[in-house]
Amino acid sequence: MNRHKLWGLSFVLGIAITLQGYSQNITLPPGGANQKSSVSQWMGLVKVKFSYNSPDVTSPTGEDRTGKIWGGLVPWGMVNLGFGSAESSPWRAGANENTVFSLSHDVEIEGKTLAAGHYGFHVIPQENGPWTLIFSKNYTSWGSYFYNPEEDALRVDVQPQDCEFNEWLTYGFEDRQLGSCTAYLKWENKKVPFKIEVPDIHELYLTEIRNELRSSPGFTYLSWVQAVNYCVQNNINLDEALGWADYAISAPFIGRENFQTLQAKASVLKAMGNVTETDQVMDQAIRHPAASVGEIHQYARSLIAEGRNEKALEVFEYNRKAHPDETFTTYVGLARGYAAVGDKKKAIKYWETAIENIPENQKPNLTYYESELNKLKE
Repeated sequence: MNRHKLWGLSFVLGIAITLQGYSQNITLPPGGANQKSSVSQWMGLVKVKFSYNSPDVTSPTGEDRTGKIWGGLVPWGMVNLGFGSAESSPWRAGANENTVFSLSHDVEIEGKTLAAGHYGFHVIPQENGPWTLIFSKNYTSWGSYFYNPEEDALRVDVQPQDCEFNEWLTYGFEDRQLGSCTAYLKWENKKVPFKIEVPDIHELYLTEIRNELRSSPGFTYLSWVQAVNYCVQNNINLDEALGWADYAISAPFIGRENFQTLQAKASVLKAMGNVTETDQVMDQAIRHPAASVGEIHQYARSLIAEGRNEKALEVFEYNRKAHPDETFTTYVGLARGYAAVGDKKKAIKYWETAIENIPENQKPNLTYYESELNKLKE
C-alpha cells in the first residue's frame, strides 16, 4: 500500500478513536407513544399556548388502559414519585418533560391574575371535588420530579367534567371570544376546562393604535378614521377619538375634509350625546362636493333606523335636489322617506318612478323593490 493511502487510513482511524470519547446523538424517531404536541390560541393581540407530550390510553405494549387512567396511571392527589427532589408531586399534565403554558400578555385565569411568561403546568386530580391547576415558574424541569410549591405562580381550583372518549391526551380551546376563551385538557373520559380572560382587551388595542399612529400608518387620514371608528364602535376613549377625528380632517399634509372624515367626527359627537353638533357636522358632510349619492342615502337610512324620520326625509330630499341626474337611488330615498313619515301616496309615486328607472346592476333586486311597492299599495 502506498504511503498516501496509509496516511489517509491513519487519519480516519485517528478521528474514529477520538470520537469514541464523546457521546454522539443522531436524530431518530421518538420511542414510546408520547408524541410532542402544541396548540395555541389568539385572543386579539394575546397569544396563549400549550406545549406538551401527549400519551394515549393504549400503552406502548398495546394494553387497553380504559378505566385505568384516572386514579391509576394518573394517581389521585399528590404522590411521592420515588425520584427527584420533590417529596410530593402533582401530575405533570402530560408525559416526559414539563407541560409548558405560555402567555404573550398578562391574563386572568379563573379570575386570578397571571403575568405574561412561560409556566410549568401541573394538575392535582381528585377522586371527588375540584381539581387544582398549578402554574409553576419552573417550566424547564423534567416532569414533576423536582416540583417545588414555592415556585408556584398561581393555583386555581376547577371542576372536571365527564366527556366523550379521547384516546390521546389533548389540549384545546373553546368558547373563543375577542377577550376570552376556555382552555381545556381532555383525556380518556375526563375534561378539565378553565377560563382565560384578558383584563382589558380594548386598552391593549388602544396602546397598539397609538403607537401605530406615530409610525407609517399615521401618514394617511384613513388610519385616523379607522382609529376613531374603533373607539365609537366600542364606546371607549371618546375624548381622544374626537381629537383623532379633527386630525383626520385638518392635519397638515395628510388631513382631508370629506364625507368620511366628517362622518367619523359626527359619530364621536353622537356617542358623546351631542345631537345638535352631530347634525351640524353631518349637514356639512352631506353638502361636501365629494359626498356621493350612496353615502348620503345610507346616512338618511340610518336616521330612519334611529326613528328620526323627519330628518331622514329632509336628507333624502336634499340628495335628490343635489343629484338631479341620478334617477334611481334618489327616488328610492324619497320613497323610503315618505313611507317613514306615513305619506303612502307619495311613497308609492316615488317607488314607481324608481322602478321605471332601474339600472341594469339593480335588476336582480327588482322583485324586492316591487314587493316594497306592493306593501304600500296593500
